[in-house]
Amino acid sequence: MNLIVFDIDDTLTKSEYQHQLAYVNSMKEIGITEINQNWKDYQHHTDSYILKVNYENNFTDKFDWKLIENFEKRMTEIMETLEPVKEIIGAEKFVDYLRTEKKYALTFATGSLLQPAILKLEQAKIWYDKNLVASSNQFYEREQIVTDAIEKAKQYYNVEKFENIISIGDGIWDMKTAKNLNVNFIGVGLKNYDDFVKQNIEAHTEDWANFDFNNAENKLIKTKKYVS
Repeated sequence: MNLIVFDIDDTLTKSEYQHQLAYVNSMKEIGITEINQNWKDYQHHTDSYILKVNYENNFTDKFDWKLIENFEKRMTEIMETLEPVKEIIGAEKFVDYLRTEKKYALTFATGSLLQPAILKLEQAKIWYDKNLVASSNQFYEREQIVTDAIEKAKQYYNVEKFENIISIGDGIWDMKTAKNLNVNFIGVGLKNYDDFVKQNIEAHTEDWANFDFNNAENKLIKTKKYVS
């Protein structure tokens, strides 16, 4: 059985504006006033890690994981007051196509916190199962999140090992994570297209409306990458 690991923000959902506004405002509400919003500066591009860094830059005490619960609740509440998140063009149909016609196993690995991530998928009307969503609630590093997503998929689909794994994302961090974990990668969107080209990725799409997955699959599967 083959597995697709989906990033969420700007891969399946057009949610960068809502996410960042709610995220920054939630930090300000707990007293974090000095916030570095150049997200590429951070070692790990995840909500939990960026929150940790900014928390410790503003306060004398160390970040405590217990802060996550109330923080993500408030972040979700703010997002619910904003314009609902929409899909990246064709995402809903593409996910359904993979599930029903290609019969791929699917899982979701996001640097977002869990509650906001689920809200995005629901607002964009994209199929998901909560048991298949790995987030930054317990992990700082993207490699840990993707590995957790793969383990969740093994349990959900009762699979000991996937024959091939394809990770799909819009960020440089998604590409690097796929490389570090030795899984195939499909790049999404134009924001990081030049960087994708420099890394010679074999598959890319602007959105999902006219994406030829069979062609991308043939290019990628021939490399026969595996994850135990």
